[in-house]
Amino acid sequence: MTERHWTSRLPQAVGDSLLPALLLLNVLTMWTPAELPVAVALTTALALPLVWRRRAPLTVFGAVVAAAVVQWLVDVQLPADIALLVALYTVAANSGRRVTVVAVVIVEIGAVLACLRWATDGAFLTPLAAVTAMVVAAAVLGVNDRTTRAYLEAVRERAVAEERARITREMHDIVTHNLSVMVALTDAAVYAQHRAPDKATTAMLQVAETGRQALADMRRSLGVLRTDEPDAARHPLPGIAQLAALAGQMCAAGLPTDLDIDGGHTHIPATAQLTVYRLVQEALTNTLKHTPTGTHAKVRIECAAETVTVEVTDTGPPTALVTHSGHGITGMRERSADYGGTVLAGPLPGGGWGVHTRLLFGAGPST
Repeated sequence: MTERHWTSRLPQAVGDSLLPALLLLNVLTMWTPAELPVAVALTTALALPLVWRRRAPLTVFGAVVAAAVVQWLVDVQLPADIALLVALYTVAANSGRRVTVVAVVIVEIGAVLACLRWATDGAFLTPLAAVTAMVVAAAVLGVNDRTTRAYLEAVRERAVAEERARITREMHDIVTHNLSVMVALTDAAVYAQHRAPDKATTAMLQVAETGRQALADMRRSLGVLRTDEPDAARHPLPGIAQLAALAGQMCAAGLPTDLDIDGGHTHIPATAQLTVYRLVQEALTNTLKHTPTGTHAKVRIECAAETVTVEVTDTGPPTALVTHSGHGITGMRERSADYGGTVLAGPLPGGGWGVHTRLLFGAGPST
Protein backbone atom coordinates (compact mmCIF):
# COMPACT_ATOMS: atom_id res chain seq x y z
CA MET A 1 0.00 0.00 0.00
CA THR A 2 1.40 3.38 -1.03
CA GLU A 3 2.10 6.22 1.39
CA ARG A 4 -0.59 8.33 -0.26
CA HIS A 5 -3.15 5.55 0.23
CA TRP A 6 -2.22 5.25 3.89
CA THR A 7 -2.54 9.01 4.31
CA SER A 8 -6.03 9.06 2.78
CA ARG A 9 -7.21 6.12 4.90
CA LEU A 10 -5.74 7.35 8.20
CA PRO A 11 -8.51 9.83 9.18
CA GLN A 12 -11.14 7.22 8.37
CA ALA A 13 -9.39 4.57 10.47
CA VAL A 14 -9.06 6.98 13.39
CA GLY A 15 -12.75 7.84 13.18
CA ASP A 16 -13.79 4.18 13.10
CA SER A 17 -11.64 3.43 16.16
CA LEU A 18 -12.76 6.46 18.17
CA LEU A 19 -16.26 5.25 19.13
CA PRO A 20 -15.11 1.80 20.38
CA ALA A 21 -12.38 3.49 22.43
CA LEU A 22 -14.87 5.93 24.00
CA LEU A 23 -17.32 3.15 24.85
CA LEU A 24 -14.61 1.10 26.52
CA LEU A 25 -13.41 4.14 28.45
CA ASN A 26 -16.97 4.85 29.55
CA VAL A 27 -17.59 1.35 30.87
CA LEU A 28 -14.39 1.46 32.91
CA THR A 29 -15.74 4.45 34.85
CA MET A 30 -19.31 3.22 35.40
CA TRP A 31 -19.10 -0.29 36.78
CA THR A 32 -18.01 -1.76 40.09
CA PRO A 33 -14.98 -4.06 40.19
CA ALA A 34 -17.24 -7.12 40.53
CA GLU A 35 -19.33 -6.23 37.47
CA LEU A 36 -16.47 -4.82 35.44
CA PRO A 37 -15.20 -8.02 33.73
CA VAL A 38 -18.62 -8.86 32.24
CA ALA A 39 -19.27 -5.25 31.23
CA VAL A 40 -15.86 -4.88 29.59
CA ALA A 41 -16.22 -8.18 27.73
CA LEU A 42 -19.68 -7.33 26.40
CA THR A 43 -18.68 -3.76 25.50
CA THR A 44 -15.66 -5.06 23.63
CA ALA A 45 -17.82 -7.57 21.76
CA LEU A 46 -20.30 -4.84 20.82
CA ALA A 47 -17.92 -2.00 19.98
CA LEU A 48 -14.68 -3.51 18.74
CA PRO A 49 -16.13 -4.93 15.46
CA LEU A 50 -17.04 -1.37 14.42
CA VAL A 51 -13.37 -0.81 13.59
CA TRP A 52 -13.89 -3.03 10.50
CA ARG A 53 -17.43 -1.95 9.66
CA ARG A 54 -16.51 -0.31 6.33
CA ARG A 55 -14.58 -3.35 5.10
CA ALA A 56 -17.19 -5.97 6.05
CA PRO A 57 -20.47 -4.28 7.02
CA LEU A 58 -22.61 -7.44 7.05
CA THR A 59 -20.07 -9.46 9.04
CA VAL A 60 -19.69 -6.66 11.57
CA PHE A 61 -23.46 -6.30 11.82
CA GLY A 62 -23.82 -10.01 12.51
CA ALA A 63 -21.10 -9.90 15.17
CA VAL A 64 -22.69 -6.90 16.92
CA VAL A 65 -26.14 -8.52 16.85
CA ALA A 66 -24.70 -11.72 18.33
CA ALA A 67 -23.04 -9.74 21.11
CA ALA A 68 -26.33 -7.93 21.77
CA VAL A 69 -28.16 -11.27 22.09
CA VAL A 70 -25.62 -12.44 24.67
CA GLN A 71 -26.00 -9.14 26.49
CA TRP A 72 -29.79 -9.59 26.61
CA LEU A 73 -29.45 -13.15 27.87
CA VAL A 74 -27.14 -12.18 30.75
CA ASP A 75 -29.42 -9.19 31.51
CA VAL A 76 -26.84 -6.41 31.38
CA GLN A 77 -27.64 -2.93 30.05
CA LEU A 78 -24.75 -1.09 28.37
CA PRO A 79 -24.20 2.26 26.61
CA ALA A 80 -22.41 0.21 23.95
CA ASP A 81 -25.82 -0.75 22.52
CA ILE A 82 -25.37 2.28 20.29
CA ALA A 83 -23.06 0.01 18.28
CA LEU A 84 -26.21 -1.63 16.87
CA LEU A 85 -27.31 1.68 15.37
CA VAL A 86 -23.87 2.34 13.92
CA ALA A 87 -23.73 -1.15 12.41
CA LEU A 88 -27.25 -0.72 11.00
CA TYR A 89 -26.28 2.61 9.45
CA THR A 90 -23.24 1.01 7.82
CA VAL A 91 -25.32 -1.83 6.37
CA ALA A 92 -27.87 0.63 4.97
CA ALA A 93 -25.08 2.76 3.49
CA ASN A 94 -23.41 -0.16 1.73
CA SER A 95 -26.14 -2.72 0.94
CA GLY A 96 -29.29 -3.00 -1.12
CA ARG A 97 -32.86 -2.36 -0.06
CA ARG A 98 -33.72 -5.94 0.90
CA VAL A 99 -30.66 -6.37 3.10
CA THR A 100 -31.37 -3.03 4.75
CA VAL A 101 -34.99 -3.99 5.49
CA VAL A 102 -33.87 -7.30 7.02
CA ALA A 103 -31.31 -5.49 9.17
CA VAL A 104 -33.94 -2.98 10.35
CA VAL A 105 -36.32 -5.82 11.29
CA ILE A 106 -33.57 -7.57 13.26
CA VAL A 107 -32.65 -4.44 15.20
CA GLU A 108 -36.30 -3.58 15.80
CA ILE A 109 -36.94 -7.04 17.23
CA GLY A 110 -34.01 -6.45 19.54
CA ALA A 111 -35.50 -3.09 20.52
CA VAL A 112 -38.81 -4.73 21.44
CA LEU A 113 -37.07 -7.41 23.50
CA ALA A 114 -34.88 -4.84 25.25
CA CYS A 115 -37.86 -2.65 26.13
CA LEU A 116 -39.81 -5.66 27.40
CA ARG A 117 -36.99 -6.57 29.73
CA TRP A 118 -35.60 -3.22 30.84
CA ALA A 119 -38.44 -0.70 30.54
CA THR A 120 -39.90 0.52 33.80
CA ASP A 121 -43.43 -0.59 34.73
CA GLY A 122 -46.08 1.06 32.59
CA ALA A 123 -43.57 2.83 30.36
CA PHE A 124 -43.05 0.27 27.61
CA LEU A 125 -44.42 2.24 24.65
CA THR A 126 -42.51 5.44 25.29
CA PRO A 127 -39.00 3.93 25.25
CA LEU A 128 -40.00 1.63 22.37
CA ALA A 129 -41.10 4.63 20.30
CA ALA A 130 -37.86 6.44 21.08
CA VAL A 131 -35.70 3.43 20.19
CA THR A 132 -37.72 2.75 17.04
CA ALA A 133 -37.22 6.34 15.93
CA MET A 134 -33.46 5.95 16.36
CA VAL A 135 -33.51 2.68 14.39
CA VAL A 136 -35.43 4.27 11.53
CA ALA A 137 -33.17 7.34 11.60
CA ALA A 138 -30.01 5.21 11.40
CA ALA A 139 -31.42 3.28 8.44
CA VAL A 140 -32.62 6.41 6.63
CA LEU A 141 -29.28 8.16 7.10
CA GLY A 142 -27.48 5.13 5.73
CA VAL A 143 -29.76 4.91 2.70
CA ASN A 144 -29.34 8.63 2.05
CA ASP A 145 -25.57 8.25 2.24
CA ARG A 146 -25.64 5.36 -0.25
CA THR A 147 -27.96 7.30 -2.59
CA THR A 148 -25.76 10.38 -2.45
CA ARG A 149 -22.62 8.38 -3.21
CA ALA A 150 -24.37 6.64 -6.11
CA TYR A 151 -25.47 10.01 -7.50
CA LEU A 152 -21.99 11.49 -7.21
CA GLU A 153 -20.53 8.42 -8.90
CA ALA A 154 -23.04 8.75 -11.74
CA VAL A 155 -22.10 12.42 -12.12
CA ARG A 156 -18.42 11.49 -12.16
CA GLU A 157 -19.00 8.80 -14.79
CA ARG A 158 -21.00 11.23 -16.89
CA ALA A 159 -18.23 13.79 -16.65
CA VAL A 160 -15.69 11.15 -17.68
CA ALA A 161 -17.87 10.10 -20.62
CA GLU A 162 -18.28 13.72 -21.74
CA GLU A 163 -14.54 14.30 -21.47
CA ARG A 164 -13.86 11.18 -23.54
CA ALA A 165 -16.36 12.37 -26.15
CA ARG A 166 -14.68 15.78 -26.21
CA ILE A 167 -11.24 14.24 -26.66
CA THR A 168 -12.60 11.94 -29.35
CA ARG A 169 -14.01 14.90 -31.27
CA GLU A 170 -10.74 16.79 -30.87
CA MET A 171 -8.69 13.82 -32.06
CA HIS A 172 -11.01 13.28 -35.02
CA ASP A 173 -10.77 16.91 -36.09
CA ILE A 174 -7.02 17.18 -35.57
CA VAL A 175 -6.07 13.87 -37.18
CA THR A 176 -8.54 14.01 -40.08
CA HIS A 177 -7.74 17.60 -41.00
CA ASN A 178 -3.97 17.44 -40.71
CA LEU A 179 -3.64 14.08 -42.43
CA SER A 180 -5.85 15.29 -45.28
CA VAL A 181 -3.68 18.38 -45.67
CA MET A 182 -0.46 16.35 -45.45
CA VAL A 183 -1.69 13.89 -48.09
CA ALA A 184 -2.67 16.73 -50.42
CA LEU A 185 0.66 18.50 -49.93
CA THR A 186 2.62 15.28 -50.44
CA ASP A 187 0.76 14.56 -53.68
CA ALA A 188 1.54 18.08 -54.85
CA ALA A 189 5.21 17.66 -53.93
CA VAL A 190 5.46 14.38 -55.83
CA TYR A 191 3.82 15.98 -58.85
CA ALA A 192 6.14 19.02 -58.74
CA GLN A 193 9.44 17.36 -57.82
CA HIS A 194 10.69 17.23 -61.42
CA ARG A 195 8.86 20.22 -62.91
CA ALA A 196 9.29 22.68 -60.02
CA PRO A 197 11.69 21.43 -57.33
CA ASP A 198 11.32 24.65 -55.34
CA LYS A 199 7.55 24.13 -55.06
CA ALA A 200 8.10 20.52 -54.04
CA THR A 201 10.48 21.61 -51.29
CA THR A 202 8.00 24.23 -50.07
CA ALA A 203 5.22 21.65 -50.01
CA MET A 204 7.29 19.19 -47.98
CA LEU A 205 8.25 21.91 -45.52
CA GLN A 206 4.55 22.61 -45.11
CA VAL A 207 3.99 18.89 -44.52
CA ALA A 208 6.55 18.95 -41.71
CA GLU A 209 5.00 22.08 -40.18
CA THR A 210 1.52 20.56 -40.40
CA GLY A 211 2.77 17.43 -38.67
CA ARG A 212 4.33 19.45 -35.85
CA GLN A 213 1.14 21.44 -35.43
CA ALA A 214 -0.89 18.20 -35.32
CA LEU A 215 1.36 16.82 -32.58
CA ALA A 216 1.08 20.03 -30.57
CA ASP A 217 -2.71 20.07 -30.90
CA MET A 218 -2.97 16.43 -29.87
CA ARG A 219 -0.75 16.90 -26.83
CA ARG A 220 -2.69 20.00 -25.79
CA SER A 221 -6.01 18.17 -26.15
CA LEU A 222 -4.74 15.37 -23.96
CA GLY A 223 -3.61 17.86 -21.32
CA VAL A 224 0.11 17.04 -21.38
CA LEU A 225 1.54 20.09 -23.17
CA ARG A 226 3.70 22.01 -20.68
CA THR A 227 3.79 25.79 -20.88
CA ASP A 228 7.61 25.80 -21.02
CA GLU A 229 7.66 23.90 -24.31
CA PRO A 230 8.30 26.03 -27.42
CA ASP A 231 5.30 24.58 -29.28
CA ALA A 232 2.99 26.11 -26.67
CA ALA A 233 3.93 29.58 -27.88
CA ARG A 234 4.07 28.62 -31.53
CA HIS A 235 0.64 27.02 -31.52
CA PRO A 236 -1.77 28.92 -29.27
CA LEU A 237 -5.26 27.57 -28.66
CA PRO A 238 -6.93 27.75 -32.09
CA GLY A 239 -9.55 30.47 -32.42
CA ILE A 240 -10.98 32.97 -34.85
CA ALA A 241 -7.60 34.70 -35.18
CA GLN A 242 -6.09 31.45 -36.49
CA LEU A 243 -8.69 31.05 -39.25
CA ALA A 244 -6.53 33.07 -41.63
CA ALA A 245 -3.68 30.58 -41.17
CA LEU A 246 -6.15 27.74 -41.65
CA ALA A 247 -7.38 29.28 -44.91
CA GLY A 248 -3.79 29.67 -46.07
CA GLN A 249 -3.08 26.06 -45.21
CA MET A 250 -6.08 24.91 -47.24
CA CYS A 251 -4.97 27.05 -50.19
CA ALA A 252 -1.52 25.44 -50.04
CA ALA A 253 -3.18 22.00 -50.00
CA GLY A 254 -5.09 22.78 -53.21
CA LEU A 255 -8.37 24.24 -51.94
CA PRO A 256 -8.57 28.01 -52.62
CA THR A 257 -10.33 29.44 -49.58
CA ASP A 258 -11.68 32.96 -49.01
CA LEU A 259 -12.16 34.21 -45.47
CA ASP A 260 -14.51 37.00 -44.41
CA ILE A 261 -14.72 37.94 -40.72
CA ASP A 262 -17.35 40.55 -39.87
CA GLY A 263 -17.06 42.19 -36.43
CA GLY A 264 -14.56 41.99 -33.61
CA HIS A 265 -13.98 38.71 -31.84
CA THR A 266 -11.84 39.62 -28.83
CA HIS A 267 -14.89 39.46 -26.52
CA ILE A 268 -15.75 35.90 -27.56
CA PRO A 269 -14.65 33.26 -24.98
CA ALA A 270 -11.70 31.08 -25.95
CA THR A 271 -13.80 27.91 -25.80
CA ALA A 272 -16.39 29.36 -28.17
CA GLN A 273 -13.64 30.49 -30.53
CA LEU A 274 -12.17 26.99 -30.45
CA THR A 275 -15.59 25.63 -31.42
CA VAL A 276 -15.77 28.07 -34.35
CA TYR A 277 -12.29 27.03 -35.46
CA ARG A 278 -13.10 23.31 -35.29
CA LEU A 279 -16.38 23.77 -37.18
CA VAL A 280 -14.63 25.62 -39.99
CA GLN A 281 -11.75 23.15 -39.96
CA GLU A 282 -14.07 20.15 -40.28
CA ALA A 283 -16.13 21.74 -43.05
CA LEU A 284 -13.04 22.65 -45.08
CA THR A 285 -11.51 19.22 -44.49
CA ASN A 286 -14.64 17.57 -45.87
CA THR A 287 -14.45 19.79 -48.92
CA LEU A 288 -10.75 19.05 -49.43
CA LYS A 289 -11.27 15.30 -49.13
CA HIS A 290 -14.44 14.85 -51.17
CA THR A 291 -14.46 17.44 -53.94
CA PRO A 292 -12.47 17.52 -57.17
CA THR A 293 -9.63 19.83 -58.08
CA GLY A 294 -10.80 23.34 -58.92
CA THR A 295 -13.30 23.58 -56.07
CA HIS A 296 -13.32 26.88 -54.20
CA ALA A 297 -14.41 27.42 -50.59
CA LYS A 298 -15.61 30.50 -48.72
CA VAL A 299 -15.75 31.03 -44.97
CA ARG A 300 -17.86 33.79 -43.48
CA ILE A 301 -17.83 34.59 -39.73
CA GLU A 302 -20.24 37.16 -38.26
CA CYS A 303 -19.40 38.19 -34.68
CA ALA A 304 -22.09 39.89 -32.58
CA ALA A 305 -22.44 40.78 -28.90
CA GLU A 306 -23.55 37.31 -27.78
CA THR A 307 -23.59 35.23 -30.96
CA VAL A 308 -21.24 34.17 -33.70
CA THR A 309 -22.49 32.88 -37.03
CA VAL A 310 -20.42 30.40 -39.02
CA GLU A 311 -21.00 29.75 -42.70
CA VAL A 312 -18.79 27.62 -44.95
CA THR A 313 -19.68 27.08 -48.60
CA ASP A 314 -17.94 25.55 -51.59
CA THR A 315 -18.45 25.16 -55.32
CA GLY A 316 -17.97 21.39 -55.45
CA PRO A 317 -20.60 18.82 -56.43
CA PRO A 318 -22.96 18.21 -53.48
CA THR A 319 -23.25 14.45 -54.07
CA ALA A 320 -19.65 13.90 -52.93
CA LEU A 321 -20.27 15.32 -49.46
CA VAL A 322 -23.67 13.67 -49.10
CA THR A 323 -22.10 10.23 -49.40
CA HIS A 324 -18.97 10.91 -47.39
CA SER A 325 -20.09 13.12 -44.50
CA GLY A 326 -19.41 10.28 -42.01
CA HIS A 327 -18.87 11.25 -38.38
CA GLY A 328 -17.65 14.75 -39.21
CA ILE A 329 -21.12 16.29 -39.49
CA THR A 330 -22.15 14.50 -36.28
CA GLY A 331 -19.17 15.96 -34.44
CA MET A 332 -19.99 19.42 -35.79
CA ARG A 333 -23.56 19.12 -34.52
CA GLU A 334 -22.34 18.05 -31.09
CA ARG A 335 -19.94 20.97 -30.86
CA SER A 336 -22.57 23.44 -32.02
CA ALA A 337 -25.17 22.05 -29.61
CA ASP A 338 -22.86 22.89 -26.70
CA TYR A 339 -23.57 26.54 -27.50
CA GLY A 340 -27.22 26.23 -28.41
CA GLY A 341 -26.59 26.02 -32.13
CA THR A 342 -27.96 23.73 -34.84
CA VAL A 343 -25.81 22.78 -37.81
CA LEU A 344 -27.52 22.99 -41.19
CA ALA A 345 -25.49 21.09 -43.78
CA GLY A 346 -26.56 20.29 -47.30
CA PRO A 347 -26.47 21.17 -50.98
CA LEU A 348 -26.98 24.82 -51.96
CA PRO A 349 -29.72 25.93 -54.40
CA GLY A 350 -27.20 27.34 -56.85
CA GLY A 351 -24.83 24.37 -56.59
CA GLY A 352 -22.15 23.40 -54.15
CA TRP A 353 -22.37 22.54 -50.46
CA GLY A 354 -22.95 24.68 -47.40
CA VAL A 355 -22.61 24.45 -43.62
CA HIS A 356 -24.31 27.02 -41.39
CA THR A 357 -24.73 27.44 -37.63
CA ARG A 358 -25.09 30.19 -35.04
CA LEU A 359 -23.51 29.86 -31.60
CA LEU A 360 -24.83 31.59 -28.48
CA PHE A 361 -21.88 32.19 -26.16
CA GLY A 362 -23.39 34.78 -23.79
CA ALA A 363 -24.37 32.09 -21.20
CA GLY A 364 -21.42 29.80 -21.89
CA PRO A 365 -21.59 26.18 -23.06
CA SER A 366 -24.66 24.21 -22.05
CA THR A 367 -24.26 21.40 -19.49
